[in-house]
Amino acid sequence: MLIAAAIGLVAGLVGGLCGIGGSIIMLPALALIFGYDDREQTQQHVYIAAALLVNTVVAATAVRTHLRAKAIDKQIVLRLLPPMILSIVGGVVLGNRVDGRIPKLVLVGFLFAFVAWTLFTAIRRLPEPAPEDQRATGLRLGAIGLVAGVLAGFLGIGGGIVMVPAMQLLARVPLRRAIAASAAAMCVTAPIGAITKFGSLANIIDAAGRPLSWVHALTLGLTMAVGASIGAPTGARLTHRLRLPHLRLAVAIALGISAAKMAGLF
Repeated sequence: MLIAAAIGLVAGLVGGLCGIGGSIIMLPALALIFGYDDREQTQQHVYIAAALLVNTVVAATAVRTHLRAKAIDKQIVLRLLPPMILSIVGGVVLGNRVDGRIPKLVLVGFLFAFVAWTLFTAIRRLPEPAPEDQRATGLRLGAIGLVAGVLAGFLGIGGGIVMVPAMQLLARVPLRRAIAASAAAMCVTAPIGAITKFGSLANIIDAAGRPLSWVHALTLGLTMAVGASIGAPTGARLTHRLRLPHLRLAVAIALGISAAKMAGLF
């Protein structure tokens, strides 16, 4: 439980800092530290449920800080939410139809993508668009929310790993505003995804013929949430005070090593 709480603390700090929900810290850590019970790695579904629960805590605590900083654009959030709410449920249902190895391998791919994106933005810093250059239309934000929701439900991520860079590139939303909007959207979608995943765990059978335990997922999630509730507001405050590229570069390097380990490269 102490290890799980420590995982939640780090995940909350990074999630609040980067607007990514914290799952890309939690899921690799759970896989590497606690491992799996069977060859099909059905335990990944338990980890996904726990991560979605913690994402709710990370997003809710981070949003309070973003509100005080007046960084949340309500129009952006309202355009993201409708497609994201529907698609996160679809992502959970889709994920439940495959064994745990598939979401894990897709997660590894997204970790490498996150590392590549972080390195790219560190080397070639994206210019902050002026307010008049923003292209946050309903169509663009709706498409971003749709894709982010499917991936959030399927992988157990908050969706910020998709939303933040997509809003920067496609909708030309400034970084800090994109991070704040991502956290606000996850505050609504993460609990919906968590409820859907928890409600379906008993329908997933492991290699020993036993249904997965929602109690196990709840215990793990609540323990990590204790640490995340401390780390998330701290990370959100750092978003508005520190030089983010250097911090994210260090996070990206650690995640790249974790992804390589999960992929069995060493």
